[in-house]
Parts: sequence; C-alpha cells; structure tokens
Amino acid sequence: MTQFTRSAPAPPPLHPNGVGLCLGMDASKPSLSRSRPWPGLPVSSSKSLGSLNSVNYMEQLLVNCANAVESNDATLAQQILWVLNNIAPPDGDSNQRLTSAFLRALIARASKTGSCKMLTAVAARADADLALHVHRFSAIDLASFIDLTPWHRFGYTAANATIAEAVEGVPAIHIVDLTTTHCMQMPTLIDLLANRPEGPPLIRLTVPSLTTTAPPPPMLDMSYDELGSRLVNFARSRNVAMEFRVIPSDPSDAFDSLIEQLRVERLVSEDEAVIVNCQMLLHYIPEETVGAIATTMSVNSPTLSVRKMFLEALRGLEPTLVTVVDEDADFTESDLVGRLRSAFNYLWIPYDTVDTFLPRGSEQRRWYEAGVRWKIGNVIAQEGLQRVERVEPKGRWAQRMRAAGFRSAGFTEEVAVEVKSMLDEHAAGWGLKKEEEELVLTWKGHDVVFAAAWVPC
Repeated sequence: MTQFTRSAPAPPPLHPNGVGLCLGMDASKPSLSRSRPWPGLPVSSSKSLGSLNSVNYMEQLLVNCANAVESNDATLAQQILWVLNNIAPPDGDSNQRLTSAFLRALIARASKTGSCKMLTAVAARADADLALHVHRFSAIDLASFIDLTPWHRFGYTAANATIAEAVEGVPAIHIVDLTTTHCMQMPTLIDLLANRPEGPPLIRLTVPSLTTTAPPPPMLDMSYDELGSRLVNFARSRNVAMEFRVIPSDPSDAFDSLIEQLRVERLVSEDEAVIVNCQMLLHYIPEETVGAIATTMSVNSPTLSVRKMFLEALRGLEPTLVTVVDEDADFTESDLVGRLRSAFNYLWIPYDTVDTFLPRGSEQRRWYEAGVRWKIGNVIAQEGLQRVERVEPKGRWAQRMRAAGFRSAGFTEEVAVEVKSMLDEHAAGWGLKKEEEELVLTWKGHDVVFAAAWVPC
C-alpha cells in the first residue's frame, strides 16, 4: 500500500463544545492536557504529526478513536477525529479515501448517542453517499459497471464453467440464483448452455425478490418481472427455452419461503437438475451473534444458527451442485475494534483497484466507492439485526458446508484456465490461486474473493 504524503498541523485547543460533547459523550470527565501523548507515540517523542502519514499509524488512530467512542472518552475522541479529518480527505489518494470512509462510519456510530452542529457536514456527506448507493442502474449499465472489475466476474466465470460441466447431457435444469447483482451472470451462462454439442437444455430460473427495506447496492431500475421478461427473450434469441420466476424471500429468514417452495417442487420433479448459485449473498444470512441477539428473551434459549439451518435445508433438496462465491474476509466479530481492523485490512483493496480502471471524478467511480462506503458504514456503525454485512472467510464456509452434508467438488483445470483468461482482460495486479477446494481471486497477492463448488455427500 502507498503511504500518505500529506502531513497534518497540530491539533487545536480543546473546546467545551467540541466533538466529544456533540457525540453525547461525558463532559464531566477531566480534560486531557496538551502534553498528553497521542496514542501510539512515545511520551518523549518530539516527532510532529507527520508520522501519521503511514497507513499503519492511520489504522492505529482509527482503532484508538473506536476505543474512545466505545468508552465514552470525549476529549480523546475529539482529538483523534480532528486529526483524522485533516489528514484523510475524502478526495485524497486511495488510502486517504479509505480512512475517510472509516472516519465517517465512526462518527455515524457515535452520533447515535447525541447531535451537534459540527456533525452537519459529515451528515450531509452521508446523505450524499446514500443517494449514490441507491442509484438505480439500467440492466445494460449495470452489466457494463460489473464488467469493469473481476470482483464479480471471477465468480461468474468459475461458477458458469462448473455448472456447464455438471449438467452435461441433462435435458432440464433448475437454477436458483442467489445473488446481489440481479441475474447479471445469467446471459453468459445461457450462451454457454446454448452451445452444448447435445443441444441446449430447458432452463428454469428462480430468484428471490428481497423483502428487506435496505437492500445492499447495486440497485436496478426495473422490476424483476421486467428483468425476467428480458432474460426469457434473450434465451429465446439463443434458441434456449427458459422459464423465469420470482419468489419473495429474504436472507434474514434464511430464504425460508424460497426453500419451502423448492422443497415442495422437488417432490414432483426429481429428474430435473437443481443448481443453487450463491454469489455474494450468503453472508447476508444472519450468523450466530445475531441469533444470540434474537434469542435473548430466554437465558436458556440455545444460540440460533440461521446459516446452519439454511445449509441443512439446502442439503435436503438434494441439489446437483451448489456454487458458493463470496469475499474472503471476516466481519463477524462482536468487538468493534476487531471488526474495524479486519475491514480496514480488507477494504483497502477496492479503493486501491479503482485507481486502475476509473478516472478520478467519473460518475462510475463515485457509484463504486459509494457502495464500498455503504459496506464500511454497515460494518462499523450498525449493530444487531441492522448489521447485515457479516462476511466469513472461505475456511469457515467450508466447515459449514461439510457439517451440513456436502463435499467439495473442486474445479477442473479447464475451469481454472477459463478464469485466468478472463483475468487477462483486467489490470496486472489481479491473480488467481487454485487451492484444494477453492479458486481464489487475488489483488497484489492478497486474497479477495473465493469460489467453491459443493455436492451432497
């Protein structure tokens, strides 16, 4: 990661109406003297705040700010917030923009306990972020937007190639598409299946219509009925017979209505290959810490594992193949500082990569970074059922899948070659690792997204 070059002036004198008071913190605590050392600096240090230009120190400032906010230390939080605001402008380099996003998220978290005029500008920027992340793409614009980076294309390519291998010679396929990108993967898969030597299969496509009031970005400017009509017409143009169906369902209840509908249908359609394609959506299913919150009515209630329930219900469908693609990080810690560290050391990647494919000031770049800021805000500023960004690393998902009765199907060399060919269309920093169970997308050697394929034991 690059280092900051912008230095910061010394902090202003503490003011009785400073940030700490604005955030609803305890003003009765003793004020800190100007000689109190900054977090992480030796007491005897005579270094200026120019040392804050390092990325590691920026992370440490965020950690200390989070601790101050959580412990209601008004004066310390005021100092750190002021420094961060001055050395991490929202229009700076990639690391400054990353830090600025975390700064906004910490202020949003703290402002839940109070209000202040000093937060007006931050709140206005947050409103602007909201307007950006709820921007509604046309289907064509969304497809072009997604094609800018392999963040989603990697999973599309790995899953599509594996699905095509799994359904060779099968006359009828039921695809359950659990995705955050509104079926943008499907046209490529339809094309792939249309060109089978034995002829295309009948495709039934089922998607959930998320009932949540705050769906994650990106958003689409059309209904799923209209989207389905366009996909059916596209399939027809490729001489593929296709049916499309939407079932209102949501990750918050483990897609209960969708699973139940599929279970009933499975009883009468055993000859149909069922493919469950999970692209970046499984981590929105609540995990154990949310289950604990939901069951606090009784101290004797066991912790509810909604993810376990979903995977076991999925196993009961006897699917032909389940593909799982998600971000390889861990945002599930109940401790704010632990989550902040994990998110900071993962979400620098989209800020770093965006500089390679979108010019500063472009509208697409604003949409892209607004989506990342939405994620950061949810991870840092929200708790309980409102904190839906609960990404888990690939190893933990593998444990969950095996515990639910699945075994790894792995990926063939042909699939890996297909993915590598796709990555050649993008910046040189992207790479591919082929592990025993997964394919892993990397950026400058850091794991980004994993893809795995599973079949019932």
